[in-house]
Amino acid sequence: METFGILYSSSMSSFIIKGGKPLTGEITTFTSKNAALGCMYACLLSNEVSVLTDVPRIEEVERTREILDSIGGKTEWLDDHSLRITPAKKLHPERINYHAAIKTRAVLMLIGALVHAHKRFKIPKSGGCKLGARTVYPHRFALAKLGIELTSTSRYYEVIQKTPLCGTEVIMYESGDTTTENVVLAAVLAKGTTTIHFASANYMVQDMCCLLNSMGAIIDGIGTTTLTIQGVSKLTGATGYPIMPDPTESMIHIALAATTKSSIIIKNCPKYFIALELTKLEAMNFHYKIIREYTSKNGHFNLIDILTEPSELVAPPDKIHPTPYPGLNIDNLPFFVPIATQAEGTTLIHDWVYENRAIYYMEFQKLGAQMVLADPHRVYITGKTKLQPAEIVCPPALRPASILLIGMLAAKGKSILRNTYSIDRGYENLYTRLKSLGADIEVLV
Repeated sequence: METFGILYSSSMSSFIIKGGKPLTGEITTFTSKNAALGCMYACLLSNEVSVLTDVPRIEEVERTREILDSIGGKTEWLDDHSLRITPAKKLHPERINYHAAIKTRAVLMLIGALVHAHKRFKIPKSGGCKLGARTVYPHRFALAKLGIELTSTSRYYEVIQKTPLCGTEVIMYESGDTTTENVVLAAVLAKGTTTIHFASANYMVQDMCCLLNSMGAIIDGIGTTTLTIQGVSKLTGATGYPIMPDPTESMIHIALAATTKSSIIIKNCPKYFIALELTKLEAMNFHYKIIREYTSKNGHFNLIDILTEPSELVAPPDKIHPTPYPGLNIDNLPFFVPIATQAEGTTLIHDWVYENRAIYYMEFQKLGAQMVLADPHRVYITGKTKLQPAEIVCPPALRPASILLIGMLAAKGKSILRNTYSIDRGYENLYTRLKSLGADIEVLV
C-alpha cells in the first residue's frame, strides 16, 4: 500500500482547486471504510487481542476507535495502518462516547457485538451521512428472530435480550449491509445454527465474515445471499487480518479519469465489485484496459489494475440505478453524476434508495451542469457540458461531497470546496494522493 503520511483536515477545512486539465500517473485504491468498521466491531466478540492491518486512517475509523475506547476496550495504532484492539474483561456500553457515536451509523453494529455479554443496554441514535429517513426496522425485525428486542427513544436505541441467543432461520426484511452484519455478529456465538436468507453479499459483509472465520467462526455461503452460521462457544483474536481494498475508492478514481479525460493507472481495484460499473461505462463509450490481475492480501478477493483512456462519452441507452450486490453498488451510483455531465445526450440517474441524495446531486448546477430533478429520487442530466468553477459547501454526505471534488477538477479555473469533513470520513488523504496525479489542490484550514 502506498504511504503518503498521515494528514487530517478539520471539519472546517476547505479545498482550493484549480481544475480543467487531464491527470496522469498511477494511484492505488486504499482499503475500505465499510469493511474496516465491521471488522473492528467483530473484534469485540473475542476476549483476546486482535490486530487488523491495512486499516484506513480516516475520520470514521477514528470515531469508531473513540467508541470502542469509551466502553472499555483499547485501540492502538501499531504503525500507520495496523490497529490493535484489546478487549476489556467487561465492556461498559453505558459509558459510550455519545458525540462520537452519533457521527457514524456503523455504531448500530454494537447491538450484535455486545448482546452476548449484556442483557440490556442502550446505544445512541446513529448519524453518518444525512441521506433522509434510514429506518432501523430491518435490524429490529431480523434481530427479533434471535430473541433481541430493539426499541427506540428520542436519543437512544434500547437493546434487550429477551431470550437466550439461539440459532434460527432469519428472513431478511431488507438486504441491507449493516443489518446483515448485525445478524452475523449476533449469530456466531449463539447456540445452534442460524440461516440467513436474502442476506447482503456485499463486499463489507464478505470481508467481515472472512475475518470471523479466521477467528474460529463457522460461516458458510460467504458471497451468496444465504449464510449458514454454526454457533461456536468462543472466538480467538484476529492475527493481522488485512482489510480489503475499497471498491468505492476505485470508483472515485475511475469517475475522475472519465470526467477529466485522463489516462491514469488505478491499482488494487476489487474486480467483481466494480465489474458492473465498468460494463455500464463501456456502454457509455468509456475505454480502459485491465493490465494486471491478482489476489488481495487476505486471499479472498480478486484485484485488478486498470489503465484508463481519454474517451468521448455518450449517454447510456437506459437509466443508471443501483441494486443490492451483485447489482450496481449503491455507493457507486453518485459517481455517474459527473460522468454524465460529460456524456453526449441525456442520462437518467435513479437513486431510489435514499430520499435526499438525489437532491444533493443538484449542487452540480453551480458548476454549470444541465440537470432536472424529476422527484427526490430521479435526476436527468444532459451533456456534454463545459463545467465552470464555483465555491460550494460540501453536503453532509460522503459520496455527494466527493463528486463535487471531481467536478471541480474538471472545471477550468479556481474552485473552492468548503467543509470537507464529509470527504475525510471516507477517504484517506485523498487530496494529497490526487496531487500525485497532477491535480492542483491546496488545503485551507
